[in-house]
Amino acid sequence: MTRIVIAGGGLSGLSLAAHLAVADHRHPVVVIDDGSRPVVTRAWASWSCGPGLLDAAACRWFDKIRVHVNGRTSVLPLGRYRYRVVRGEDLVAVVRRFTDPLRHFTFQDGHVDGVAEGGVIVDGQFLRARWVFDSVIGAEPEPPADAQLVFRGWRVTSERAAFDAEVPTLFDFRTPQRNGASFVYVLPEDAHHALVEHTSFAAPGTPQDETAQRNALAEYLSEVAGAGDYEVGSEEHAVLPLRAARPSRRLGHVLTIGARGGLLKASTGFAYQRVQADSAAIAESMHRHGHPFDLPEAPARFRLFDGVLLDVVTQEPAQLERAFGALFRYRTAEPALRFLDEATSMPQEWQLFAGMPAATYLAAARHRLASK
Repeated sequence: MTRIVIAGGGLSGLSLAAHLAVADHRHPVVVIDDGSRPVVTRAWASWSCGPGLLDAAACRWFDKIRVHVNGRTSVLPLGRYRYRVVRGEDLVAVVRRFTDPLRHFTFQDGHVDGVAEGGVIVDGQFLRARWVFDSVIGAEPEPPADAQLVFRGWRVTSERAAFDAEVPTLFDFRTPQRNGASFVYVLPEDAHHALVEHTSFAAPGTPQDETAQRNALAEYLSEVAGAGDYEVGSEEHAVLPLRAARPSRRLGHVLTIGARGGLLKASTGFAYQRVQADSAAIAESMHRHGHPFDLPEAPARFRLFDGVLLDVVTQEPAQLERAFGALFRYRTAEPALRFLDEATSMPQEWQLFAGMPAATYLAAARHRLASK
C-alpha cells in the first residue's frame, strides 16, 4: 500500500516532499499532479530571518526594501531579515535533489478527482494511502472570504534605467485609489527590467476593472518610475480570496496543506515562507510521532488582526496606506516583518498600532467579535 500521497505538485506539495525526505521518513511517497498549473512558470518572493531547507532555490536576495507611503519614500534595511526571490524551475531542481527514487519518492502524472479517508481518486481510480496531504481539493465548506486581493503585473523592459536593481519596492501608494485600496509593487531584475505589479484589496465579489489596472500601471511607469518608452513582455494577473478564519485542515488521515489549508496570510497575500514553516513542522511531526498533526498554532489574535484590517480597508480604502505607514515607520523594516510573521509580543504590537486610528479599529474588532 502506498504510505503517503501528496495531492498536487505545486509550491506546497513540492516543499512538503523535500521536508519529508530530509526528515528521513522512509515510507513511500507519491506526488500526484496533472500539470494544469506548471510550477516551472511561476515565481515567489518572501522574507525570512533564518536559513531554510530550500534556500538554494533563491535566485536573488535583498537586504533592504523601498516603501512610499504617506507622501514619503524610504529605503529600509531589513535587519535580521532577507527578501528573496524563488523561481519555479529552480524550486523543482532543488526539490528533486532531495526526492530521488532511492529515497522512496515518485512523481506521478494524474488528475486528483477526490480525497477520502484511506486514499485518493486519481483519474477515476482509487489509490490507497495511509496519509494524504491535500493541496488540491480542500475542506468543505471553506470559510467565507473577508476580502479579495487583485493583482495585475507586467514584466517590463524600459528605455531608461528606471529601476534600482538592489532594492525592491514593497509598496508604493502613488497610484489612483479610485477603485479601492491599491499600491504598486516593483521587483527589479536590473536597471531596465522589472516586474511591476498593481495590487488592490477589495470587498469579496468586487468585479475587476482591467482597464483601470492597466492604466494605473502605465501611469506609474511613465510618471513615477520615469521609464520612458517601455515594452511589456508578459502580463500576469489573479484574484485571491483572503480569509482571516482558518479552514478545518484535518479529516481523519487527510491533512490539507498550502493555500487550501489557510497558509495564505490574509493581510498580505504572502504564503511562501508560511508554507516552508508548515512543511518543516509536518515532517518533524511525522518523524517524531508517526502522524502529521503536532503542528504549532499562532495565537488567535493574529487572525483577528487580519480580519479587522480587511474589514476596515474594504470599507475605508484610505486606511490601508495609514496602516502600512504605521507598521513601516521605523528606521528598519524588521518590527513590521516580525509582526507580519506573527512573531511579536503584545507590547510590541501596541507600539506598532500606535500610529493607527484606534477608534476605527476597535469598532471593527468589536463588530467582528460580536458576530462570531
